[in-house]
Amino acid sequence: MARKVLVLGEARDGQLRNVSFEAIAAAKTVAEGGEVVGVLVGESVNSLGNDLYQYGADKVVAVEDTKLAQYTPDGFSQALMAVIEQENPEGVIFGHTSLGKDLAPKIASKLGSGLISDAVAVEEAGGNLVFTRPIYSGKAFEKKIVTDGLVFATIRPNNIAPLEKDPGKSGEVSTVSAEIKDLRTIIKDVVRKATEGVDLSEAKVVVAGGRGVKSEEGFEPLKELADVLGGAVGASRAHVTLTTVTIHCKSARQAKS
Repeated sequence: MARKVLVLGEARDGQLRNVSFEAIAAAKTVAEGGEVVGVLVGESVNSLGNDLYQYGADKVVAVEDTKLAQYTPDGFSQALMAVIEQENPEGVIFGHTSLGKDLAPKIASKLGSGLISDAVAVEEAGGNLVFTRPIYSGKAFEKKIVTDGLVFATIRPNNIAPLEKDPGKSGEVSTVSAEIKDLRTIIKDVVRKATEGVDLSEAKVVVAGGRGVKSEEGFEPLKELADVLGGAVGASRAHVTLTTVTIHCKSARQAKS
């Protein structure tokens, strides 16, 4: 059954996160030949529309407002609800990020829909959509079937391969009007900790060290190797606990810190 599916494009520092493109690939499976609509929410996000088109979106819409310059649950939910009301989709896909984990259940509950979170694969089998998600800290996997109603899902980053990019593809970004009001949270300022190299959550290669490295100086060769490979540096939980190493991550087997 062909479905219209929305995908929230999540931006950081003026660029879309990789999980946005992975979510489009998942949405293509959910849509089963239907339309995949990329959604941009923010203050000035229209310029990111072509990135969504190039990774497979069939249509892109945007909600722009100065009150959406920083993520707030109230603001983004009001914006996304306006898009859902206009587009009337059968599915909505988010990245399983801090934003997606906060926003997806809020929207799903408003619409009385269920939510499949942290999916690592999606497929069509026997006429049903089947989502695979890890349980017991990744020691086992379960399969969830969507039988009816609006499909809400969050996609774990770095698990579903994005579609091949088409650099020549572009398209129009349609504006959706939304009244953003009664925000209970207002972000006054954002202070970012300066980091170097590739973001661990976006890295395709992680060079990690454990207690055997012993000191921050011992990580210098790992940093050099990570630079050569275009990857990020990680440390095991044990090393982070026992030392004062100042790298900003844990190992590839642990959650980002």
